Amino acid sequence: MRVVLLKKVEGLGLEGDVVQVKDGYARNFLLPKGLALEATEGNIKALEQRKKSYELREIKKKEEALRLKGMLEALTLTLKRKTQEEGKLFGSVTSTDIAEALQRKGFEVDKKRIVLPKPIKAVGESFVPVKLFPQVEARIKVIVEAE
Repeated sequence: MRVVLLKKVEGLGLEGDVVQVKDGYARNFLLPKGLALEATEGNIKALEQRKKSYELREIKKKEEALRLKGMLEALTLTLKRKTQEEGKLFGSVTSTDIAEALQRKGFEVDKKRIVLPKPIKAVGESFVPVKLFPQVEARIKVIVEAE
């Protein structure tokens, strides 16, 4: 039986692939679990249509991420913190602090997207990467000053 895979099936194929499988495997496993549809012309056309709309949505999301990247990279965040005499901070600047500062500037960025390898613990300038979309990463300039 020929089926169109709706999801990736290990050892069989990727989403959208048309594969030949045994009738029992298709009837008893793939079809009931929603992993595949019978490969009729209508199902193949419907899947192609769904793929096209998915690709268009992904293109729009990537364009939006690139636009946001340009705006974020032009931005400089200045955060004031209490410090010791040597310039070390009491506490640290975390991804949550950066997300809140971005929100005050009008940008909605989830703190999970801010890739801060370790918290900033000293006065100075840092560049913090923000993952906006796969293969789209902005670098925000963050300046930490003493109060």
